[in-house]
Amino acid sequence: MTVAARIETKLRAALAPQKLDVIDESHLHAGHAGARPEGETHFRLLVVSDAFNGMSRVARQRRVNAILGEELAGPVHALAMKTLTPAEATD
Repeated sequence: MTVAARIETKLRAALAPQKLDVIDESHLHAGHAGARPEGETHFRLLVVSDAFNGMSRVARQRRVNAILGEELAGPVHALAMKTLTPAEATD
């Protein structure tokens, strides 16, 4: 399973998101620190989930980081994310 697929699987299971985009941006970081020739090191996420209701932006990001702890300790060098509730996504 690819790193992107593992990220998607874990986030879908833990957060039941209404919208989830997992974008591999590794090609933009070729030659930079943490980049590997095979890619899958730099990701951008958009996660829209009811699970974020009542949580601060920092708490949401900590939750995602906890869910993806194994990936962040290993193959993922950088993770940018936007975490929204469904109400925020429609504003």
